[in-house]
This record gives sequence, structure tokens and C-alpha cells, in this order.
Amino acid sequence: MTNPRAVFPDTSLPASPGKPGGPSRRLAALWSWAMYDWANSGFAALVQTFVFAAYFARAVAENQTLGTAQWGNMMGVAGLVIGLGGPVLGAVADRSGRRKPWLGLFTGVCIAATACLWFVRPEPSFVWLGLILAGLGTIGSEYAMIFYNAMLPGLARPREVGRWSGWGWGLGYAGGLVLLVVALYGFVEQGAWFGLPREGAVHVRAVMPLTALWYLVFCLPLFLLCPDAPSRGVRLGRAAAEGLAQLRGSLRSVRDYRHIGLFLLARMFYNDGLTTMFAFGGIYAAGTFGMTPSQVIVFGIGLNITAGLGAAAFAWLDDRVGAHRTIVVSLVGLVVPGTLILLVESQALFWIFGLSLGIFVGPVQASSRSYLARVAPAEVRGEMFGLFALSGKLTSFMGPLLVGWLTLASGSQRVGMASVIALFVIGLAGMALVPPAPIHTEE
Repeated sequence: MTNPRAVFPDTSLPASPGKPGGPSRRLAALWSWAMYDWANSGFAALVQTFVFAAYFARAVAENQTLGTAQWGNMMGVAGLVIGLGGPVLGAVADRSGRRKPWLGLFTGVCIAATACLWFVRPEPSFVWLGLILAGLGTIGSEYAMIFYNAMLPGLARPREVGRWSGWGWGLGYAGGLVLLVVALYGFVEQGAWFGLPREGAVHVRAVMPLTALWYLVFCLPLFLLCPDAPSRGVRLGRAAAEGLAQLRGSLRSVRDYRHIGLFLLARMFYNDGLTTMFAFGGIYAAGTFGMTPSQVIVFGIGLNITAGLGAAAFAWLDDRVGAHRTIVVSLVGLVVPGTLILLVESQALFWIFGLSLGIFVGPVQASSRSYLARVAPAEVRGEMFGLFALSGKLTSFMGPLLVGWLTLASGSQRVGMASVIALFVIGLAGMALVPPAPIHTEE
């Protein structure tokens, strides 16, 4: 087996003005960083997967099949924008130094777009408004994550990167769980706490401003307590020019980062599978198994519980056996129950295999982040996380479009969703070519 220390340089950073000082400040910075996952998760859970996506397909679009295709097309377009722009933004941030201003900008875009989803009424005339706002929110959320992810190696010790990445994902699922419970029992369910009217789907639409407020409130600890990398005093125009030149140079000399290139190529496929699964999970549950909006939210609550437990438990595994092995185990854990979900007819079996699948969703995401954090050279870390976004989004239009087109052609959501399993399998095969990253045991 290849010695990973012979493949990868030492990418850890010395103490710098951008790092927290004493132990208490360092822990406060790390927990405030992880809380951003808690804040951001509401958009993924309630807008992209379990509430708005299902509401759009069932109530806004003319019919569920057409709504599934329309949603897939918009998520594909948003993914293409993210994939093309992410590396450029990451390279610019590397040249300018600071990351929090960019993080704040795109966080604000996502929050504003989410709040405005309130105006999408259950009528086909609101299809385009819903699609555009959901697309903008997705772009803002994913661009924000580029700069958020790039902050981790500057905050955590090398031997702790895996666990903090995993704990962040775990907090994200916990946040999504709490917000789903509030949405279900406070707004959506019959006899909900707030007793909102059901005419015009007010009880469902009100969940969107709630999600935006949640994001706004819980992202504040990061901006208040988490240190930023120091500014390099480079103006935006110059940073953009230098960043683009740096990106072109990195792409030309990709052979110098062959190990990262192989990893990003494998991730391009399996992350596309995850993105597609998130985008259509609620739609599939509602359309194929006849689940009501309340049942879809309850399923989302259960999925967040298993995903959060999986992310937290596998965080220790990441630091002990490495991110590479954790990713491989997680992908196998996605393929097996994911295939069974496509074959079963019983709603009870759908619940069993769906919740089992959730155990492996968090670890594959968290360990992908920690793998790159360990191997990316410090001086191009933002750019590498931009390419990380590119690998997750360059072909992200492919999965949703495949689901939409195959669903339309076959008239079956099961056939469309089979493309998700194929993407997981391709990603798993690609990881066989990726060398493991060094496992740090020192402070």
C-alpha cells in the first residue's frame, strides 16, 4: 500500500493571526464554526428536500410528473452555476485572504431567497417564481459553504479535523431535525400550535420565513466569535485577476495535484447522487408511496436522526482509520439500502431502508470535507475548496435531469431514481484509485 506521507505534503498551518488563541477561545471558535452547519441545514431539509420541494411538485406545478421534471431542471441549472463560479470565487478569496465577507454575502442571498418563498402560492402561475427563488437560494447556500469549509483547517488541529467536520455535519442534522419538528407540529399538522389557515397553503408557506429566520439567528455565532484569515490588503479587482491566473495555473498543472484530482473526480459522481437524492427525496416519498406532507416531514425527522447519529459516530472513525476508508464504507452503506428502496412496495419497508440509508449520508459528506482539508496545500486551500464545489456541482445538472427525463419517459419515479444508485457506484469505483490521506496523531 502506498505510504500517504510520501504522496502528500504536510499541509498543516503554523499559528497565525487567523487562528484562535487560548484553549477556551479555540473551542469557542470551533463550536461557533460548527453551529453554522446547524443554521444552514434548515435550507437543505425544509426547502430542498422535505417541505418546499414536495409542496412545489404536488401543489404548485400542474402535476407531479411535470413538477419533478421542472424541479430537476432548475436544480441542474443552479448546480452548473455553482460548479462554474465556485473555483473562481475560491481562488479570489485565496488572494484577498479573508473569507467571512464572502460567507456573509452568500449567506444573505440564501436567507433572502428563502424568506421570499412565502409568496409562492399553490397555483401554476407561481411556478417560475418558486423555481427562481429556490435556484437562487441553492446558489447562495452552496457558495457560502465554499468559504465555510475552507475555514476548518485554520481552526482545528490536524488530528481533530475529521471529528470537527463530522460534528459539524451532526449538528447540521440535529438542527434540521429540530426545525422539522417545529415545522410539523407548529405549522403543517392538523391542530398545529400556531393554528395557521390552510387556505392558500398558508400553513406550508409560513415554514419558509421560519427557515430564513433560523438561518439568520444561528449563523451569527460564527460571524461574532470565529476568527477570520487576515486580509492581504489586495483590492478586489487585483484579487480577481490574480485568482483567475492562479486557477488557470492550477488547472494547467493538475498533475501536481493528481491525488486531489482523482478524489474530486470520484466525488463528482457520488456527490451528484447525494444532491439528486436530496432534491427528490420528498418528491419520491410523496409520489411513489403516497405520503402526505405531514408524513414526509415525519420521515425527514427520522432521517435527520439517523444521519446525525451516523455523522457523529463516524467522526471518530475518520480520525482513527482515515477519511478514505470512511468514505468507502459509507458509499457501500448508501448503495445497498438505496437499491432496496427502489424495489420495495411497502411504505413500512421504505421507512426501514430509508432510515438505514440516513446513517451513511452524513459520514460520506463530512469525510469528504476532512479528506480535502488534510491534503490541500495551505496556500491554495480556498481554491481547492472551490474545486471541491466544482466537483460537487459540475455534473450536478446530470442527476436531476436524468431523474426528470427518465421519470417523464417511463412514467415511473422508481426508474428515474435508479440513476442515483448508478452515480454512487461510479463514485465508489473512483475511490479505489484515490490514495488515503495521512492520519495525524500528534497535537
